[in-house]
Amino acid sequence: MSWCGLQGHDAVVEQFRQSLRQRRLASTFLFVGPAGIGKATFARRLAQSLQCERNPETALEPCNVCPSCQQCMADSHPDIQAIVKPSERAFIPIDLFIGPKENRMREGLCHWVSLRPAAGRRRIGIIEDADFLNQEGANCLLKTLEEPPPNSILILVGTSEQRQLPTIRSRCQVVHFRSLDPAFIAEKLLTQSELADAAEAHLLADLAEGSLARALAWSEPAINQFRKELWSRLASRRIDSIALAKWIQQFVDAAGKEAPVRRQRLLRVIELFLFFYREWLQHGETNGSHRLGVHLGTLAYDAESLAFCIERCIEAEHQVAANANLATLIESWVDDLIHRITV
Repeated sequence: MSWCGLQGHDAVVEQFRQSLRQRRLASTFLFVGPAGIGKATFARRLAQSLQCERNPETALEPCNVCPSCQQCMADSHPDIQAIVKPSERAFIPIDLFIGPKENRMREGLCHWVSLRPAAGRRRIGIIEDADFLNQEGANCLLKTLEEPPPNSILILVGTSEQRQLPTIRSRCQVVHFRSLDPAFIAEKLLTQSELADAAEAHLLADLAEGSLARALAWSEPAINQFRKELWSRLASRRIDSIALAKWIQQFVDAAGKEAPVRRQRLLRVIELFLFFYREWLQHGETNGSHRLGVHLGTLAYDAESLAFCIERCIEAEHQVAANANLATLIESWVDDLIHRITV
């Protein structure tokens, strides 16, 4: 089943329909679930359904032809506003919430959502990168979340409750989204990517852990080839940390001259490291070897070392988000990993 072209979220649709039938729709929501499964798109389709001029709210089925639906589909509806973290910023800037310094509290999402709806039934604000709310940004939202303006809805989209600040999490109704079915992901890979081999598509779909976005990213020829080579190197008994760091640096630099593009590629590389260590820790030598496509029997990883490597990769992700120097980051991160598993 699919709702508004979205696969795998019918249970959440029914949850919202039930709330609307009972007239108990909340004003603040936190959508959580794996990255790349359609949570932000769901939020936009939900907003369109609630603003549709033809169909009743309880149906939660946008007609796609009324003026309101047309504006929603063109991202121009005056009563729907989406906040997205700029690619060059580590966190969502507070200006997007409370306006620039010269117009504090007279612009931004918090001011906008407090105004009366211009055309629709209510104002709906969507914060698509809630994982990147820092303390300052969260504080800007607190009053709006505690006392939502009449006829308003705020939807925050993140990957997990744990990544949200407690002050944000406690003020939202949490909506959990499930991972997508691997068979559906494999089908999409064969139609939306350059992959033509069904077996490869099913492998990547399985490795993607329910995330279509991750599967599509890993299916890119350059990333896919790098993934195979990287896991083969990590499965080697002897690893030259200097050579590995240099190879990774070259791959990151090949993404392009723009810093955001290189940072995004490095995040993909870190993700591949994380997946390798988690597969070993969760599935052990035999099943891990099967899923990763490499032989792990010659390695001497223990659970403590794997846990360290996972934590170090997560730390590296935070350093990328904090705009650390990429060359220095890669050298120190790789050295820490390899030193841990070779001592």
